Amino acid sequence: MPNGEYLRYVALGDSQTEGLGDGDDTAGLRGFADRLAGHLTAVNPGLRYANLAVRGRLAGQVRAEQLGPALALRPDLATVVAGVNDILRPRFDAAEVAAQLEEMFAALMAAGTHVATVTFPDLGSVVPLARPLSPRIADLNDRIRAAAARHGVTVAETARPAAVADPRMWTTDRLHASPVGHERIAAALAHALHLPGSDDSWTLPLPPQAAAPHGSALAAELRWVAAFLGPWLGRRLRGRSSGDGRTAKRPRLLPLSATPSDIAPQSNQPQPNQP
Repeated sequence: MPNGEYLRYVALGDSQTEGLGDGDDTAGLRGFADRLAGHLTAVNPGLRYANLAVRGRLAGQVRAEQLGPALALRPDLATVVAGVNDILRPRFDAAEVAAQLEEMFAALMAAGTHVATVTFPDLGSVVPLARPLSPRIADLNDRIRAAAARHGVTVAETARPAAVADPRMWTTDRLHASPVGHERIAAALAHALHLPGSDDSWTLPLPPQAAAPHGSALAAELRWVAAFLGPWLGRRLRGRSSGDGRTAKRPRLLPLSATPSDIAPQSNQPQPNQP
């Protein structure tokens, strides 16, 4: 759309798109997609926005569960961000994950939707224990770039700035962006989409902070293993997902200012998909 004047924005993905790390389930989650919708609304106050993301979803599940509903909403802009949950699985196949993403890219673009996505930061720069995953992330990022180039998809290169390794960009679980991190992702997408008022300031380092006390890094690693890695492994062993029983937080196209009662699914009314 010229000048970024999108009318209908739909977000597809997993927990990052749902907004984990930016708010909570009691007060409500915000996240980069909500924040990007804010950038878009500043350009076009008539924007309507839906968020179909559900935490814990693999790329294939995002395609199977969210692509059809997204196409039914006839968006002119969609973000597709998935794959990190796949990277964490023992039987990761970068080609298969990229194929799932490319199928979504192709279907949405063929329907007249402009698609934007991101590359993923190296988790090993944030979680030392995750360094063995670095080759997987690099491989998937290369495949995302190639698939995006084939279909004209916009890529925000959130993997590249050194600032992504700053702990303040992440929550204490180190897998989800903090409010600052989510805002940086939204700003990166706004910049990649050439929205008016956007720039590359999202790449700049955060202000300096005091050095951590000696020995605190090891203590932090041990706390992380006990608080987050252990429970995550437990869910995997039980065949459970953090998204079990959950549905999209914002299944209908509505203004960003819509209230929770507006957003709740309404089974007795058709899904709005008119221009």
